[in-house]
Amino acid sequence: MSSQKLRVGIAGLGRMGKRHASNFHHLTPRANVIAASTPDPEERKWAAENLEGVTIYADYDEMLEKENIQAVVIASITAVHAEQAIKAIEKGLHVLCEKPLSLDADVAKSVLTAYQKSLTSHPNQKVMCGFSRRFDESYREAHSRMSSASHGAPVFFRSQTADLLDESGFFVEYAKTSGGIFLDCSIHDIDLMLWFMGEKRPLKSLQAVGVKAIHKTLEKDADNAIATLEFEGGRIAALYCTRMMAAGQEDTTEIICERGSIRVNMLGRKNHVEIHDAHGARRDLPKHYYERFREAFGTEAREFTDACLNNKDVPVSLESSVRAVLVGRALQGSLVSGEKVVFGEDGCGI
Repeated sequence: MSSQKLRVGIAGLGRMGKRHASNFHHLTPRANVIAASTPDPEERKWAAENLEGVTIYADYDEMLEKENIQAVVIASITAVHAEQAIKAIEKGLHVLCEKPLSLDADVAKSVLTAYQKSLTSHPNQKVMCGFSRRFDESYREAHSRMSSASHGAPVFFRSQTADLLDESGFFVEYAKTSGGIFLDCSIHDIDLMLWFMGEKRPLKSLQAVGVKAIHKTLEKDADNAIATLEFEGGRIAALYCTRMMAAGQEDTTEIICERGSIRVNMLGRKNHVEIHDAHGARRDLPKHYYERFREAFGTEAREFTDACLNNKDVPVSLESSVRAVLVGRALQGSLVSGEKVVFGEDGCGI
């Protein structure tokens, strides 16, 4: 195996950026993080203390100009994902961008357009959106089993993202710029739905409803929501998202096929410990998303690095990631309007 290492720059060192930086810097043998950028002085301080040998910049453009990097991992705030991705794409760099590409459908499409244009000059360039559940061993096994057709064709897909209740007020502030519960909380379920049901399968209709059960000050959003989606070819899906679980993170999925079903994490658990005492029998749950998918993030970093160095296809297509934004936007629109959205025979526009 070649000893070549991928020279990586990290954009953004918030909660997710720190995780990516640590994974690429410490846990990805074929990657070498040589630079990172963030406008936040506290995040730059963290980088100086935790990313030994990495040059830290306050300005993303300066990092791109001065550093001899081959790839950029974009984990900045969602509002600049597309802008930073396009700048890196136009320089011929490989890009791993955190989800979603944008909160705006047209802006998300512009990233794909920039990439398609860049491929004429940089045919081996890799651009991928970081949908981490596709790198989880359980979801991969489920997809492999479904693809083997031993259960017959998939008919019904249901999936949920259930986040731990936040009582600090952070979520309400975050929700003002998150794009809404379907573009934030449910975006991974949307990506999984496309992966399992067919990334190019046309949609016939969708509808979403939600409530503000605890976070009453949310504007044009909900802390609990349900969506139903109908695909061409007799396939349907149901998505559930909530921000008010008491016990911890509960992310589950079931794919019902013609001759059986496949379930992922229906009985969530932090580990394999069970506690039996005067209160009964119980198991702990992971408290947040990263605790549940920590290993998947590491796999994502290693496989992206391998794809860049060995010119392999990335596991998540950019076209599918753009479509996830379109579906999320449509669901958020239905949530706000209360109306069912019906598409043409070809699912045009989504």
